[in-house]
Amino acid sequence: MNCISGALELFKTSPCPAWTLAIAAFVAGVLVACALCRIFGPCRKGDSCKFGKKQGQRRQDRGEPRFEKTHPAPADGSIEIYVGNLSYDLTEEQLRKEFEAYGKVTYARIITNRYNGRSKGFGFVHMPNREEVDAAVKALSDKEILGRKLKCNEAKNVG
Repeated sequence: MNCISGALELFKTSPCPAWTLAIAAFVAGVLVACALCRIFGPCRKGDSCKFGKKQGQRRQDRGEPRFEKTHPAPADGSIEIYVGNLSYDLTEEQLRKEFEAYGKVTYARIITNRYNGRSKGFGFVHMPNREEVDAAVKALSDKEILGRKLKCNEAKNVG
């Protein structure tokens, strides 16, 4: 009873009882939401809960396989090189010329946003010869082109 009488006394002596009532209602709502969250588990929206300490499980914790960013290997037997951290102003022709200094290039492709056509900052280059691929990757990794250092490695392919 002391807690209730103390709250009533605070309400009576407050310079603005409406604000005091609003704050008390908000705090009570948060406490009720927190209690419901603890009883019924974490919220399902976004796999996390605003009020409780329980957080949603990650995909790996639920036993689902992790998504691998892979795609099929080139059918012509060439080796695919991932080239990241590209300047958004770099063209496919400029990318091809950089790699042609180290050997034959089957094709070079910069990945673009499908809606605005702008580069996503990475691409792929196909080269048929393993020695040329190794030389190009070694030489072009961390090379600065149009103000950005390239990241080159062999692409991870399925199969």
